[in-house]
Amino acid sequence: MPVRWLADISAEDVPSVGGKGASLGELTQAGLPVPSAFVVTADTYRAFLEESGVADELFAALDVDPEDSTALADAAATAKELILDAEMPEEVRETVLAAYDDLGDDPFVAVRSSATAEDLPDASFAGQQETYLNIERDELLDRVKRCWASLFTQRAIYYREEQGFDHERVDIAVVVQRMVDAEKSGVMFTSHPSTGAPTTIVEAAWGLGEGVVSGSVSPDNYVIDRESDEIEDVTVATKKTLVERDPETGQTTERDVSEARRDARVLDESELEELLALGERVEDHYGTPQDVEWAIADGEVYMLQSRPITTIDESNSGTTHESDGETLVSGLGASPGVASGAARIVGGLDQLDKVGQGDVIVTSMTTPDMVPAMKRASGIVTDEGGMTSHAAIVSRELGVPAVLGTETGTQVLSDDQPITIDGDRGTVEAGTAEPEEEREPVEDARPTTPVKPMTATEVKVNVSIPEAAERAAATGADGVGLLRTEHMILSTNVTPERYVEKHGERAYTDELVEGIRTVADEFYPRSVRVRTLDAPTDEFRQLEGGEDEPHEHNPMLGYRGLRRSLDESELFQLELAAFARLYEMGYDNVEVMFPLVNDGRDARAARDALAAAGVDTEKRRWGVMVETPAAALCVGEFCDAGADFVSFGTNDLTQYTLAVDRNNERVSDRFDELHPGVLALIEGAIETCRERDVDTSICGQAGSKPEMVDFLVERGVSSISANVDAVRDVQHEAKRVEQRLILDSVR
Repeated sequence: MPVRWLADISAEDVPSVGGKGASLGELTQAGLPVPSAFVVTADTYRAFLEESGVADELFAALDVDPEDSTALADAAATAKELILDAEMPEEVRETVLAAYDDLGDDPFVAVRSSATAEDLPDASFAGQQETYLNIERDELLDRVKRCWASLFTQRAIYYREEQGFDHERVDIAVVVQRMVDAEKSGVMFTSHPSTGAPTTIVEAAWGLGEGVVSGSVSPDNYVIDRESDEIEDVTVATKKTLVERDPETGQTTERDVSEARRDARVLDESELEELLALGERVEDHYGTPQDVEWAIADGEVYMLQSRPITTIDESNSGTTHESDGETLVSGLGASPGVASGAARIVGGLDQLDKVGQGDVIVTSMTTPDMVPAMKRASGIVTDEGGMTSHAAIVSRELGVPAVLGTETGTQVLSDDQPITIDGDRGTVEAGTAEPEEEREPVEDARPTTPVKPMTATEVKVNVSIPEAAERAAATGADGVGLLRTEHMILSTNVTPERYVEKHGERAYTDELVEGIRTVADEFYPRSVRVRTLDAPTDEFRQLEGGEDEPHEHNPMLGYRGLRRSLDESELFQLELAAFARLYEMGYDNVEVMFPLVNDGRDARAARDALAAAGVDTEKRRWGVMVETPAAALCVGEFCDAGADFVSFGTNDLTQYTLAVDRNNERVSDRFDELHPGVLALIEGAIETCRERDVDTSICGQAGSKPEMVDFLVERGVSSISANVDAVRDVQHEAKRVEQRLILDSVR
């Protein structure tokens, strides 16, 4: 049958409803608080493939070497296109929509994949397929197809190959579940996920739980001894953002947590007691430790899903080591064991080849794309991450010791440095050591590091070249406010046209993908705002192929920015295809920014070009530069076009407003970003954007000046992006202004 309801589903129905669907059915039948849901069965997916005629072509496309990243990307793209372009049988359409109607009251629903090889007792497929939140009736069928297509992402194909699963034998069901508009949510391990000890670990944050699961939100961590029911440890994190449903649009959105709740404890003791009791019921029902996702809404606790913990290894219990080495950094012991080796600082996926057998990967955050190198490594150290992130789950499954959330690991440690990591105690020490059976725990030895000022105004950093990403990330910036693509092209010493002629379209896109992902990896999950190509003709003329560039009296006022991109549409589409590929690869922290946009017509053309490249402009964040007086005065048109943000390029805005060429020594002394005319344009644009709920930022040189910081913070700018060497000063200046504004408001 096309759909089945949870009340009729049990554990033996995995072949029909997948691991997630079967688990929810079991929880429902056990009387646990599970939101109502139905499952579009795996048989329906299989019938869809056969009736649409895409099955043979689909599985033939998957016959690739999983270590060949280009072939893997092509296979994933082909599979997605085949599934999304195929028609869904009419009977299935009618049955799925009728089931949705039976949920009553036109609810928002979560549409989640439930693969038939997912969440098995000996293999976790965590995060390999898609989940769509806050979906309404008119979006439902499309999201079901996208869940089917997500069975064939690059990561999912690679993972199944490594685990030895036959693609043709893995089907997928889709769970359609009434959304819980959660005030609090998170994940609970009913036993220690590494040793199986009777210790419940709960991670909790404000809003929906997607941020906790993905690792983009730092959650509170609660450790409870199940034998005594005593709370052994509480770590209250700084929770800067939360994920929630926008009450006006119904869309899932991320927003800042209020200052009062950022450092507030999420769960009280009564809520922890209720979660502990429900966790024991879930574990008793299955007879094995569980990894449970939960949510709290209107005082009620709901179980959203449960799966077996696949990473317990009781032989790890009590394993420690003997060393006289200095503790360099401390973090969360997320995957057990002791490992020694040479540190390898990995700033991006393109640096994974320097990781040899037995080395220790040190990186900002592990991602599923790092799995091949993780298998070679003896251990993992990260700056960010938690016990319940998907990356941590996969690390434990691989049996690689890991210390996550050290905050400063990539800064304190260095390439070739011999280190020893203890995945139980969460420490990284200098030198190598041999394991021993027992060692008394030591007091927290986390080194004292400079405290990053907490500001409501985000302070980001400008990055000119990917090679500078590591240094930029070390500033503690909230993200990248400007990453310039032209330097990735100029570094090849040939013009874009000549590069495509010599190496082909794919190579050109590859060049951009690799450059952007280097920065996106370093900052993940913090946003990276990437500006599309904006190089004046005189800069291109210096490159091979530049003899074809037009000669212009004033290149700064000429053939550059979006106006050139729209004119050279074929090259522009190759550039935008890089963003589509990055999103396909999971880089959801990348944002697209278009330069030299004058009005709504320009903004709409840029948006449509991005959509034509296969990017969902409703789902992915995009925006425009405000670099001309026209752009500042037409900023409302950008809002109407759907821009998520505007960013002031004060270098150009100043010279165009004051008619001053900043490179002309005869008039450069009249170049003044703080001129009243420039400030008036910025102020008016910020006011309009605040009324329209569109973010504003500054990424020009002036963002590093204290006077401009004062002006912008007082006017309510969303973020300030500064040069690398000015980030810390801007953070302190922004905090000082915000504190003064607060004091002024209460006096």
